[in-house]
Amino acid sequence: DTSEVLSFPTNCYNCQSATETRMKLVDIPNFKQVIIMATTCDFCGFRSNEVKSGTGVSPQACRITLRLTSVSDLSRDVLKSDTAALLVPELDFAMESGTLGGRFTTVEGVLDLAWNQLRKSNPFAVGDSTQDTKMKDFLCRLKEVVEGRRLGVHVVLDDPAGNSYIQNVHAPEADPEMKVEHYHRSTEQNDVLGLTDMKTENYF
Repeated sequence: DTSEVLSFPTNCYNCQSATETRMKLVDIPNFKQVIIMATTCDFCGFRSNEVKSGTGVSPQACRITLRLTSVSDLSRDVLKSDTAALLVPELDFAMESGTLGGRFTTVEGVLDLAWNQLRKSNPFAVGDSTQDTKMKDFLCRLKEVVEGRRLGVHVVLDDPAGNSYIQNVHAPEADPEMKVEHYHRSTEQNDVLGLTDMKTENYF
C-alpha cells in the first residue's frame, strides 16, 4: 500500500537521542517502486533522508547520461541509489558510489549535495597554495553548473545495481538529450554488490 506511512523507533545519527524514522513506498512514474525513509530528531533538529529500491538489484547495470541544455533541466527528478556513481566528465569530476547515499531529489539537488560534500571535506580550499587554488577553481565551476550558469555539460549516473533514474520530460517518447545504457556488470561490480557468492539454487 503506497499510501501507508510506517514508522519505527531509532536513534538520532547526530546525538543518539531516541527518535523515529518514517518510511513510505513511492511509485516513480515510468520507473519502479522505491522506499523513502526520513528521520527528524526533535532534540537536536538533525534531519536525514534516504532512498532504497523497493525491487532489489536489477538484472543489468545502468548508465544514464543527461546533457544540460536549459536551466529547466536542473529541475528534473533524480533518484540516485546508494550504489550509483555521479560524474560530470567536462569537469573531470567523479563521486564514487556510497558517497552521498541514496537520494530522491533533482539534478540541481544532487549536484548541490556533491558541492557541499566536497566543500566540507576540503575546508582549506580557500587558501593560497596551488592545490587549494585548483580545488577552489573546481568548486566554482561546479557551482556554476548547480546554478545553471554553465550549460552544455553532461551529468552521468552510473549504477551497477541499475536502480537510479533521471526524469525523462518527453516520456513516453525518447529524450533527445538523455541516453540510457544497460550493460552487463563486471565481476568486480558483482563482488561489490554481494552477488558473486549468492546461491539461489534449492533456496526455499
